[in-house]
Amino acid sequence: MRIRDLGVIDDAVVELAPGFTVVTGETGAGKTMVVTSLGLLLGGRADPGLVRGGASRAVVEGRLDLPAGSPAAARALEAGAELDDGALLISRTVSAEGRSRAHVGGRSVPVGLLAELGEDLIAVHGQSDQQRLLRPARQRGALDRYAGEALAEPLARYRTGYRRLREVTATLEELTTQARERAQEADLLRFGLEEIAAAEPVAGEEVELAAEAERLGHADALSAAAVLAHAALAGDPADPDSVDAGTLLSQARRALDGVRGHDERLATLADRLAEVGYLLADVAGDLAMYADGLDADPVRLAAVEERRAVLAQLLRKYGSVDGGTAEVVAWAEQGAARLAELDGDDDRIEELQAEQDQLRGELAALAAEVSAARRAAAGRFAEAVSAELTELAMPHAKVTFELSRLDDPDGLELDGRTVAYGSHGVDEVEVLLAPHPGAAPRPIAKGASGGELSRVMLAVEVVFAGADPVPTYLFDEVDAGVGGKAAVEIGRRLAKLARSAQVVVVTHLPQVAAFADRHLVVEKTNDGTVTRSGVKTLTDEERVRELSRMLAGLEDSELGRAHAEELLATARSPREG
Repeated sequence: MRIRDLGVIDDAVVELAPGFTVVTGETGAGKTMVVTSLGLLLGGRADPGLVRGGASRAVVEGRLDLPAGSPAAARALEAGAELDDGALLISRTVSAEGRSRAHVGGRSVPVGLLAELGEDLIAVHGQSDQQRLLRPARQRGALDRYAGEALAEPLARYRTGYRRLREVTATLEELTTQARERAQEADLLRFGLEEIAAAEPVAGEEVELAAEAERLGHADALSAAAVLAHAALAGDPADPDSVDAGTLLSQARRALDGVRGHDERLATLADRLAEVGYLLADVAGDLAMYADGLDADPVRLAAVEERRAVLAQLLRKYGSVDGGTAEVVAWAEQGAARLAELDGDDDRIEELQAEQDQLRGELAALAAEVSAARRAAAGRFAEAVSAELTELAMPHAKVTFELSRLDDPDGLELDGRTVAYGSHGVDEVEVLLAPHPGAAPRPIAKGASGGELSRVMLAVEVVFAGADPVPTYLFDEVDAGVGGKAAVEIGRRLAKLARSAQVVVVTHLPQVAAFADRHLVVEKTNDGTVTRSGVKTLTDEERVRELSRMLAGLEDSELGRAHAEELLATARSPREG
């Protein structure tokens, strides 16, 4: 892994070997940047504050040797990456402005892909992880993951039922809490539908009524105009001497008929006059019929105006002038559908209540199944952690998982109790520790010293790692608060884990560092203006000096060197045997 312009690191190459690699260095030298770099390569959050002062960007590049058939390799190839002799090249760039880019196998990819690959490649454990594991919810999550498929399958079915129960309960609450508003809405709808039904409006009716009202209101004027027009076209029977258009037209046609044989154009005009005569006769006849049929009926006019008033009132309430009675008819159709829905609420409430009762019963049965799987896994998990503690210089310590339930009057009926429940089930999970025989088990947050807590958490992480294996494990100062023989045992346990996986440990304990197959030290120098850090692989002689520094604070102390050599010999002898 190459790191450039990240934190205090100017440009450094970190070579992580198979087996157990330890990273040490003075406080502030940049050990944490090694962990941060791995985090960035595996999709961690990009913080522009990590970019080295004066640099435009920080870059982390890594070469990963992937196991044959690795899911990570398959996922990378699916994303278009290319492998280099079975190795995957990945990089992450973070700009000082906060922009972040990722590349996998020569292909630009979303940062989320790095996180997906990281889940299959590395497990990171640090002090923050220990603090999170002190929370009961995190302890329950760790137990659930350890339990595996035996718990995952019933828990998935439980969560499906839980989601449906929440939906049903929310709908019931809405229907019942808004009962008054819904009843008022139903009353208003009934009133409106009854008013519309009584009027029986027809779409477009108001247009026809407006035309009729206009006609009836001017019946006398219309009649007089029709009579006058008819007289002008066909003559006035009361005045034999009157000249009308029909008579004049006849005279014109006869004048042309007398000479039409002498000119074809004039004959055509005579024919056109004949057509005009027929049309004039039709119009005159229609005018006569119109005048005879027109009736100035004040009773009908009053009825039309009354009907128009009724429709106008409906339009104000349920439509608009522009939309007309068509909108009123549409409102009635929609209102009838909504009223049917509201009137059906009582039936729906009964159906939902029946479904709710059924779901609660099914959920209680599934919760019991989940609890049984948890209890079975808890026993195995606790035994495995206790066994790990024996190897970590706590031979008499015993870890147990306490699974409890909280009473809740609105909860699930289970084993004769009404207990609280959530998306996880009904169990409250807590890890208890009895550090020595005769001691009462207590929650690890209260019953363990700092050194004991680190060892318990390391044991939990190691057992958990065995149940959820990945090729590489990174432990970031999980040995805080530990010293002496316990630190030696932690180093020995990490070395044992490294026989089956790659283990990288950032530590300040020489007892742990002595067990490493490769020892990296983060060094810093100061030229007065810029601090640079590099990562160096130590030779055997250099390891003695670094362990002496870690032990005594002095690199060339004879006593420190003797102690460091003894520590290395102690670390190597049982592994060689």
